[in-house]
Amino acid sequence: MATGAWSIEKRAPLKSDSFARVNENLLETGCLSIVVLGASGDLAKKKTFPALFNLYRQGFLQSNEVHIFGYARTKLSDDELRDRICGYLSHGKENAEDLTKFLHLIKYVSGSYDDEEGFRSLDKAISEHEVSRNSTEGSARRLFYLALPPSVYPSVCKMIKNYCTNKSDLGGWTRIVVEKPFGKDLASAEQLSSQIGELFDEPQIYRIDHYLGKELVQNLLVLRFANRFFLPLWNRDNIDNVQIVFREDFGTEGRGGYFDEYGIIRDIIQNHLLQVFCLIAMEKPISIKPEHIRDEKVKVLQSVVPIKDEEVVLGQYEGYTEDPTVPDNSNTPTFATVILRIHNERWEGVPFILKAGKALNSRKAEVRVQFKDVPGDIFRCQKQGRNEFVIRLQPLEAIYMKLTVKQPGLEMSTAQSELDLSYRQRYQGITIPEAYERLILDTIRGDQQHFVRRDELKEAWEIFTPLLHRIDRGELKAVPYKPGSRGPTEADELLQRAGYVQTHGYIWIPPTL
Repeated sequence: MATGAWSIEKRAPLKSDSFARVNENLLETGCLSIVVLGASGDLAKKKTFPALFNLYRQGFLQSNEVHIFGYARTKLSDDELRDRICGYLSHGKENAEDLTKFLHLIKYVSGSYDDEEGFRSLDKAISEHEVSRNSTEGSARRLFYLALPPSVYPSVCKMIKNYCTNKSDLGGWTRIVVEKPFGKDLASAEQLSSQIGELFDEPQIYRIDHYLGKELVQNLLVLRFANRFFLPLWNRDNIDNVQIVFREDFGTEGRGGYFDEYGIIRDIIQNHLLQVFCLIAMEKPISIKPEHIRDEKVKVLQSVVPIKDEEVVLGQYEGYTEDPTVPDNSNTPTFATVILRIHNERWEGVPFILKAGKALNSRKAEVRVQFKDVPGDIFRCQKQGRNEFVIRLQPLEAIYMKLTVKQPGLEMSTAQSELDLSYRQRYQGITIPEAYERLILDTIRGDQQHFVRRDELKEAWEIFTPLLHRIDRGELKAVPYKPGSRGPTEADELLQRAGYVQTHGYIWIPPTL
């Protein structure tokens, strides 16, 4: 794309976008520099830059105040980086002008991740931008997004601290965003936290888990605590079991070597599903301030009892080890069902079933809260299934309540049906923002509600580290399952033992527009 003279007018945020409130003072005084480290990698191309473009297109990033810097080892010109990411930015003819202007906000700096010279060059480029925007020294804001493997976090954070932070504090700030995985177990996570914590204060560190940016995940607290009829139901007296499920219908697909280092528990369950678990199980916070919410998440993690081996099923899909980057004798699970139990007054005796797998028969992520049987079943309809409250996180976002109702007609017969809130039907014309858009916006605003605090991360690893070490030592074996199946049959048997009752003959069908 050709570069040349261009002018940018200040644009008002779009009135119709789906963010609930627009912070009119989002870009306060002082310009904003966003630095994407690892700018030439897949995560930056596919997630970070598209999220930044969408924020720009909707008016949340103002072109006369923000500049975006890419940093990586690859030798590229500004235009070469723009060409690399252009194809990943959603745009039609109506957004062509916005795309051109956005790409011209991007500058590229090449350097090593432990190289003083490279980071001095990056700081010089940022400072030149700040001077051009007439920012007072110390009033500018610098956001560093580490789209990098965790192994380089310590060296990169040291370079940022030494050479790229604001030189004084006059209302500006320096913040860093780090991606999962945050370590491989408790010891490595604590070591990583300590290394970063020596350089930056906790309010400067944003540990991103993109599941916390999903629309339906963000709706969980509103559903639980803003609706009266859930309050008396949300406990062990009424709920029999809770499932939190993540399913993919494809395998590792070129990521076998990376995936084999971590496995499905580290990759999905210990972070994404555990975050959803916290929001489902936590007590009501005293306010919606980030620290009050995160305090309650930590409390519920502290109440989880040690995982029992008999309440774990591991699987590995047939053909996984045919990937040349995966060892032939790999025991890394591509599927896992793990039951968590909480020792407190609300949840004693209720199994929380966390299940994730690759190469399964469908793609979805959902929360399924199954209620207990109705006592005194006068309609003799228990075999049809239990009441369930389902929150479908992806795809086809929806919230529905599965109920038993009378079948229309002259006979007194019953059937399973649902009360349904399907987002695509109810909120026509409203685009649900991508998780990364929301979380980057939260980072700029300084809102840490949807990010993982250090003590929360520690508690999460304390739950799973003993199990992971037993798997790593080969004490628990992954059983084979066929690609395109539901997973190991042992997992269904575990669900049945935990008390889950499957509904037969009922399938939720998304309503048509």
